[in-house]
Amino acid sequence: MRPWRGRRMHNLITDIPGIAVGHATDLTLGSGCTAVLFDRAAVMAVTIRGGAPGGRDTAMLEPEMTRQEIDGVVLSGGSVYGLDAAGGAQAWLREQGRGFRLRGALVPLVSAAIVFDLLNGGDKGWGRFSPYRELGYAAAQAAVHAAFPLGTVGAGTGATTATLKGGLGSASARTANGHLVGAIVAVNAVGSATIGDGAHFWASPWEVGHEFGGLGMPAHPDATLRMKGAPVPQSTTIALVATDAKLTKAQAKRLAIMADDGLARAIHPAHAPMDGDTVFAAATGMGAAVDDLALTELGHMAACTLARAIGRGVFHATALPYPGALADWHQRFATLAAR
Repeated sequence: MRPWRGRRMHNLITDIPGIAVGHATDLTLGSGCTAVLFDRAAVMAVTIRGGAPGGRDTAMLEPEMTRQEIDGVVLSGGSVYGLDAAGGAQAWLREQGRGFRLRGALVPLVSAAIVFDLLNGGDKGWGRFSPYRELGYAAAQAAVHAAFPLGTVGAGTGATTATLKGGLGSASARTANGHLVGAIVAVNAVGSATIGDGAHFWASPWEVGHEFGGLGMPAHPDATLRMKGAPVPQSTTIALVATDAKLTKAQAKRLAIMADDGLARAIHPAHAPMDGDTVFAAATGMGAAVDDLALTELGHMAACTLARAIGRGVFHATALPYPGALADWHQRFATLAAR
């Protein structure tokens, strides 16, 4: 794996030129959203493997659908209420003159996916309308092309896993052919990103350096199933992988499918009936086109990068400021974190 070469990289999806990320975080609400915006509309696809997904404008991403390019993606908390966040991001894009023109109409296209974080202790008594449209606008307005925070921010604010606080993660890499790959993910899994009751991450085989502790794999991994919330569906991991390669919509679909393997590598179990696991794939088209062999390498790297982003999301998370809130990795394993 070759994560960085040439210009300075931040190990984030914004290492891909033309991609900006912004968060809106509300710790009183215990939720938030993250907007990923493309400077130039990107070719996009999606794969949905969870049994309880929630999304907006995902059907149009299928290869046989007419529209080829999308202006942005929103990852949000709030369950179905969080789908309003895409409308907020869309409003901001429209103010900037972004979108496709149809006669006198300007239409920004923003796809979205949501996680369930309604039972995490935050104040969800928002009245008639949810706050997510305003959060989506604020996240788009805050989008930057540089480094952005990870953990309990944006769509990762209210995220949890079966054993530890979840969060917002990101990572990047470069293929041997020179293509950049990045991932961003909100880790709110019904399962666990760590092995057994210990500190080791399922994603450890793909870790670069010490990006989530550098502990490696334990000698005897405990594969006992650990789940949260059954039978209440308070879960879902949602992600976007992106590349600077020039892809067709069908190739982007294959990239999403291959990248989804990273979710299964880093979370046990994945794609459960109570999960809404959704992985978007975007191609900015600033790099070269790829053949089947290069696409295979790209998909493999996307899976590895998504697995790493999941590890980073949990590693950087901090517990919510509520009584009885689920502990974060550093609270549980402070001694190991100090090494």
